[in-house]
Amino acid sequence: MLRAIVGDIIGSVYEGTPIKTTDFPLFQNSSTFTDDTVLTIAVADSILSGTKYEEKLKEYFRKYPDRGFGGIAGVMVLPCVSLLLDLLLIL
Repeated sequence: MLRAIVGDIIGSVYEGTPIKTTDFPLFQNSSTFTDDTVLTIAVADSILSGTKYEEKLKEYFRKYPDRGFGGIAGVMVLPCVSLLLDLLLIL
């Protein structure tokens, strides 16, 4: 999980503008965590606390609304995430 978060922070400055090189600075002044980190931590918190996915995802979404969630996330995606995660656990 830590590596996923570090990767998110490193890649945050390139989101929407991908680069085609492996020679780039890992951390920049504008590097920050994104919605990917928020959702990763929310799912981990849900699993560790035994709380429903949907509840934790909504809690973290409300706590960090400026992390780059697409405009549709709060309307359509988050209410469906719990169902999707439950389906993945079944597979």
